[in-house]
Amino acid sequence: MFPKALESYQRPRISKRVIDLSICILLLPILLVLLPVLSLLIMLDSPGRPLLFQERVGLGGKRFRVYKFRTMVSKRSNDEERAYMKKYISGEVENNNKTTLHKPIQKNDITRLGKILRKTSLDELPQLLNVLKGEMSLIGPRPNVVWEVEFYKNWHYERLNALPGITGLAQVMGRSNISFDQIASYDIQYVRDQNLLMDIEIILKTFQTVFSGKGAG
Repeated sequence: MFPKALESYQRPRISKRVIDLSICILLLPILLVLLPVLSLLIMLDSPGRPLLFQERVGLGGKRFRVYKFRTMVSKRSNDEERAYMKKYISGEVENNNKTTLHKPIQKNDITRLGKILRKTSLDELPQLLNVLKGEMSLIGPRPNVVWEVEFYKNWHYERLNALPGITGLAQVMGRSNISFDQIASYDIQYVRDQNLLMDIEIILKTFQTVFSGKGAG
């Protein structure tokens, strides 16, 4: 059981939910076309199921299953990644090389198509379904897996005071190239200051970040 979110927690405003639903409905035809096409390409590229269903921690510490296209080979151990992420979240690892991913992923772990999906962020596309279900928003802190949240410092938990997002302030400020404390700080800034103008700016910057491929991980 995780510590409760701070009392400053506020439920997402109706206007934010209306915008989420409106954009998702507009993008739904694209998703219905790309979902089977990309799923087939992923299966042809490497053996294994094309979609992943990972348990993540969302608003107020509530767990949910996030949808994502598979970008890695199916048979790989995440023990090294888990040990590294514990140090990364605890602040024991400095990412001095701004072009280096913070996760210890071997070159052969990522599939050929997976590299493209990650660079373009198309691997996150199925999360539009999570947005439709009300488990996520288009904009918000990225949801961590359960065991990553277990390594949080006390002040990190404030980032759980908003619906998790497909993209967010931390993603446009650095994606995978910044420390977890910096990510949490940006997420908490968003939780406290979120407004429609900020969401629009994040969406526009997300497109710029995706097209540039900066910090893709």
